Amino acid sequence: MRIAIIGQQDFGKAVLEAFLARGDDVAGVFCKPEKPGEKPDALRAAAESQGLKVFQFASLKSPEAEEALRALDVDLGVMAYVLQFAPQSFVSIPKHGTIQYHPSLLPKYRGPSSINWPIARGDTETGLTIFRPTDGLDEGPVILQKCCTIGPDDTLGDVYFNRLFPLGVAAMLEAADLVVAGRHSETVQDESLASYEGWFRTEESRINWANHVDQVYNLIRACNPAPGAWCELGGVKVSLYDCRKHPVRTFGAVRGKPGEIVRITELSLFINAQGGMIEVLRLKPEGGKKMDAADFARERGLQALTQATV
Repeated sequence: MRIAIIGQQDFGKAVLEAFLARGDDVAGVFCKPEKPGEKPDALRAAAESQGLKVFQFASLKSPEAEEALRALDVDLGVMAYVLQFAPQSFVSIPKHGTIQYHPSLLPKYRGPSSINWPIARGDTETGLTIFRPTDGLDEGPVILQKCCTIGPDDTLGDVYFNRLFPLGVAAMLEAADLVVAGRHSETVQDESLASYEGWFRTEESRINWANHVDQVYNLIRACNPAPGAWCELGGVKVSLYDCRKHPVRTFGAVRGKPGEIVRITELSLFINAQGGMIEVLRLKPEGGKKMDAADFARERGLQALTQATV
């Protein structure tokens, strides 16, 4: 089949390589322009290395973007991680329209941080959706979906890189074949089951140690490796990464207040929350590099019962 790929970054690159590897004709690639000083986008670099036509329009709503896609005369548009708005006048140009990837089981978790939120909420399952893009955000009819588990200790990195990324690349190929062959179905999303969540950024990733230890641990997992769940330790803003959860089961095991460091070992430090403790193994001081939590505690002279704050 003859396709155009619209996307960016490593996922877009992987989708491009998957279509090329099986012999599809990639007529052109559309990428968002880099900002001044940014390194070349991974998808753009991969496309240029293959001698493919690359288009970088500030807006896909422009007449120039539509004319470029129309001139390619493709069977299908493939949207692989797209942050630019693509209007119906653009996505409807290919003979069989356009398909889009979204890393959640739509209609749940519409929005830009759809992998972080289910982990932060303690969900045990997520997945991906290939759908028809509409002018609404992640609201178009569903073509296919794939499910995957979220383990009790899985981080954002585990769920995305080990599951949703490879599953998503394969699903794009499968959906493209179904659509071009006319063997697909399109299921309208049930709005009564829909949810929308915005970006998972600094405010959303701030740790409140008065919350239950399960909530704190889920937040840390949802922010690892980015944006990093954070608090202050010894007056320094730190982002917490590799951690373990230790529930407290008896009254006698409770020591200290929520947010206090209750133990420092050779390898880690323990911080109190409601219902248990978080053992911190790796953290990153603001402006610094990731390091062992115990080394940070020694360098800062932290002791047990030091208060961690937001």
